[in-house]
This record gives sequence, C-alpha cells and structure tokens, in this order.
Amino acid sequence: MAVDFIDYRAAEHYAHCLELFDENCPAYFANNERQDYIKFLDSQPSQYKVGLFNRSQEEGRIVSGFGLIFDQDNNSRIDNRGRLSWILVAPYAHSQGVGSAMMELAMNTATKESLLAIDIAASHLSAPFFTKFGASTLSETPNGWGQGMHKVDMEIVLED
Repeated sequence: MAVDFIDYRAAEHYAHCLELFDENCPAYFANNERQDYIKFLDSQPSQYKVGLFNRSQEEGRIVSGFGLIFDQDNNSRIDNRGRLSWILVAPYAHSQGVGSAMMELAMNTATKESLLAIDIAASHLSAPFFTKFGASTLSETPNGWGQGMHKVDMEIVLED
C-alpha cells in the first residue's frame, strides 16, 4: 500500500483523525480513550504524523496516524527514549503494510535522533504486532485502558 507520511496539521487533519479513531473503536481502543485522543490532538503535537494514500483513486485519504514523541530540554534528550503515541490504522488497511511502514519510519527516526529505546503503551490486541519489531513486554495491566481492554507496556531497545 503506497502511503506518504506528513506532519499532522490540525486545521486539515483533526476531523479525519477522529474518524480514524472511531473506526478503530471499540475493536482496538476503549470508548473512554476518545477524550484523551482529543486532548492529544488539541495540544498540536509537533511529532505526530498522518499517513496519506498516494494512489490516484484515493490520493490524500488519511489511512493512519502515529507519533514518535521524544522529550527535549534545551535541544538535549532528557532520557534518550522515545514514545510511540496514538498509533491508528484504518481497519480496511490492516495487514497491508501501513503499520510496518509506520514502524520503519519511527525506528529510523529514533536512530537518527540517537534514542536508545522506544516505549509503547499497547493493548493486549495490538501488542503482538509490536513484538514483530523487537518489542518486549515490561508489564501488563488488566483493564488498564478500560473494561476488557488490557494495557501492555512494552519497549524496543535500539542498537547503538
């Protein structure tokens, strides 16, 4: 699937990102997480990306969203760790390489930024996807995202 990743722009992408969330709820996100996602989008996250189809029949359609967020203090990393945030893929695009393309971009960015690890707060449903990229489970919290949606804290340790 041909996807281009660009920086999130609230004026253009806000409503489409919320539609993408709704398409993934409740299958991959608990209903109560929508307000947290709205708060995140309202913060104008500079490191959030959206994936757009670049095929002529669907050009410009948002198919995914994700962020590799890393904290900065006077342009120096506080802990040399990044955090994957709000990873969404349109259900019709699952198993078509969109998620893998997001992970490749996130891992390449992390390496370029000299990060040592990427933290991931996944659900029990999405955790197996991240293991394909070397993520290991640190802890699990039953119903951590809401009733029936278990939180799995993971990390990918990057090579030097």
